[in-house]
Amino acid sequence: MGKKPHMLNHSTIVKAATLSVFLMLASVLSRPAHSQDYPKKPIRMIVAAAPGGANDILGRMVARRMTEALGQSVIVDNRGGAGGSLAAEFVARSAADGYTLLNATNSVVVNPSLNPEVSYTLKDLVPVTEFANFPLIITVNPSVPANNLQELVALAKKRGGLSYGSTGIGSLNHLTGVLLNNVAGINNVHIPYKGAGPLTNAIVAGEVQIGITTVFSAAPYIRSGRMRAIAVTSSKPSLTLPGVPTVASVYPGFETNIWHGYFVPAGTPPAVVAILQREIAKALASPEIRDALVNGGAEAVGDTSADFTAIVGKDAEKYGKLVKSSGAKAE
Repeated sequence: MGKKPHMLNHSTIVKAATLSVFLMLASVLSRPAHSQDYPKKPIRMIVAAAPGGANDILGRMVARRMTEALGQSVIVDNRGGAGGSLAAEFVARSAADGYTLLNATNSVVVNPSLNPEVSYTLKDLVPVTEFANFPLIITVNPSVPANNLQELVALAKKRGGLSYGSTGIGSLNHLTGVLLNNVAGINNVHIPYKGAGPLTNAIVAGEVQIGITTVFSAAPYIRSGRMRAIAVTSSKPSLTLPGVPTVASVYPGFETNIWHGYFVPAGTPPAVVAILQREIAKALASPEIRDALVNGGAEAVGDTSADFTAIVGKDAEKYGKLVKSSGAKAE
């Protein structure tokens, strides 16, 4: 006769069931809590600019939309200065839990090559999404006797250089001015400001002769006659100010643009990064933000973390080379 099949007694069954439940609970509890109940407290959006500029205005619009969608407050905290380094350093040192979000521009990828003393690297930050891409525009105070780029360059050569303002050392505005100096053979002097708001005020007040800023920030002042538009730095004319020529029409191949993007500290759970990317991208669909971007001549993006990571890497290489070749450095 064959052997009788092995029968589990009641005690064995209970132990097996208990172990199974324990393992299931352990698996659930070991998953990052963020993927299940994030967010459960307010999120801080660190804006790498002073109040009043495009980064700040759009950041506040996004914060309102995210607050409505997530059911938790998204609080804007402006930390301008040092070309965005102060904000980037703060976020890089923050807990990697999804509750500290950096709102910054290309400057965040330029700073490590511009100033080796900054206390963060790109490895300390995870790109979440590129929010929008903005063309830059070269403007002058109306008192400056130049109506186009050729006249402005001629004036700069005649006077041995003019003053130009940017949104900070290492900003794309700054490096655009450096690049213009290089290609035009002029010696304009850089004066940094802590954000587009202070820069705009300086141009209008005549503190600086030339301003390099976003079309978004400059357009209202150009239309009112308080600034004069000279040229846009994008490869194509701005949709907002279509009559303004490109720098490339005088110096072929010249192109710079500012992107606005979001980052979190390295180590932030991918599930949280995905939630933040989703909500920021959704904010782009709101009429308020869409209209603001169109009026600023900007392109809405809202790409994935992987796509934005690739852009960040390419920009770090591109502008790192410009910093090195031009001799630009933190002042």
